Amino acid sequence: MEFMKIFFDIGLVLLAIGIFVLLVWRWLDHRADRGEMKRLALLQPLDPPVFSMNLVAELPEPARRFFAFTISEGAPLFTVAEIEMQGQFSLGTKDAPNYTDMRAKQVLAAPEGFVWKVTGGSGLMRMSGSDSAKWTRFWLAGILSVARLGGTRDHRRAAFGRYVAEAVFWTPAALLPQEGVEWLDAGDNIARVVVRHDGLEQPVDISVDEDGRPVWVAFPRWSDANADKTHRIQPFGGYLSNFRDIEGFRLPTHVEAGNQFGTEEYFPFYVVDVTKLSFPRAQR
Repeated sequence: MEFMKIFFDIGLVLLAIGIFVLLVWRWLDHRADRGEMKRLALLQPLDPPVFSMNLVAELPEPARRFFAFTISEGAPLFTVAEIEMQGQFSLGTKDAPNYTDMRAKQVLAAPEGFVWKVTGGSGLMRMSGSDSAKWTRFWLAGILSVARLGGTRDHRRAAFGRYVAEAVFWTPAALLPQEGVEWLDAGDNIARVVVRHDGLEQPVDISVDEDGRPVWVAFPRWSDANADKTHRIQPFGGYLSNFRDIEGFRLPTHVEAGNQFGTEEYFPFYVVDVTKLSFPRAQR
């Protein structure tokens, strides 16, 4: 009996140590999230220039229409946004999406990076974690690590596609004509932008209506979201709606997006409503 008690006590000690290590590990992830979010927020211009249609006068007509709709004349050109959202996220399939309610906060600073910090589910099935240009890390019930990716070119390339596309509809000022940003003629109602940064390149197509309102965004994304779990180019995209005027920008507050956009296999695994969007002021 004495031996069993000692064995039981050792087991409790080891369990306590294990839980402590996991909690410290999770705390370090939180700290990394906060540090990267702060770094990206500091990329906001201290004294941003203001928008004028003269800045886009040489662009193809659909791109000029897009900027005329999304940015008001004289608006300060903030390129970094903080976004709070709620909605649903699916890790399932079109036939069985099994959506989970989620809330998230994001700092978006294209072309440098982004951090998307999310929580979803409840109880023992509560998922939390973050996605960024540097990592993807998710936890179950706050103490069990279930996904840790990043540090590879494949991951960086996949992330680049996501946050360049999101810049189209949440930080359009980051995509005004400049080094690394090229707008191409792609048709009467398609504005196409190509963004190049740090050895990466991403084209994005934006369908605009007669007023310049972006209706959908589509792009070839480097992804392993397929049956083979192999990275390759796949169609990705989604629909934008519920536009609101925010500090001189007209931005969508409802987004539905997913893989295989434009095909029969498409289903929106990411469905969100923006509850708050602001442009942090740089403080150095």
